[in-house]
Amino acid sequence: MKVPKLATFVFCFAVICNTQAVQLNAVQMKSFRSWFITLIEDQITRGPNPRWTQRDCASLVRFAVNETFAHHDLKWRKSNGYIGRALPAQIELTAKEREHFKIWKNSDGQKSFFVRALPLIQQNAVFVGKNTENLEAGDLLFFDQGDDQHVMVWTGNRIVYHNGHRPRSNEKTNDSGLRVVNMDELLNWNDTRWQPRIENPNFIGFYRFSFLHSLANQENL
Repeated sequence: MKVPKLATFVFCFAVICNTQAVQLNAVQMKSFRSWFITLIEDQITRGPNPRWTQRDCASLVRFAVNETFAHHDLKWRKSNGYIGRALPAQIELTAKEREHFKIWKNSDGQKSFFVRALPLIQQNAVFVGKNTENLEAGDLLFFDQGDDQHVMVWTGNRIVYHNGHRPRSNEKTNDSGLRVVNMDELLNWNDTRWQPRIENPNFIGFYRFSFLHSLANQENL
């Protein structure tokens, strides 16, 4: 198996902090996970959504979060091809709350609709360990390969990620850059730098969005 080609980001170690002022309740968390995983999986099964631009590993996460917190009314469902399909329960939020959860905190403390992999993990997620005991669907895997860093998404039964490939203007390809692998495959990846194991120094760990992190989660770490 080939080692994924990854998007390049600068990584430095820092304390992971919970930056979201508004917290989802248990029902909203459940709905978020269902929508987030549905949207991530659909990029594989149905092909990339045309509205997902600037494709790389972090943008896949941004896109899925943004669409998860969208108001999934008839207009949204028509424009995204979800008419006549069973969908997760709507996340009950005010319009202001929806916009709040679409904004990311960057390394400089500024908030934006755009965030790269490093601040996505550092400023908008919490560390949940380096083993699978506390792993939940919708959690993230983060790797540091020196000049390359990478975010993957755990869907509950497999791992989805974008390998950072951006076709040149003259390049003809049907490769979307999206990849899927099961946990056992990644644990036994030929290049050990990509194995999500405790003893692998390149595997920084599993992370969870700050708005999905509760005191109960923290007590289990």
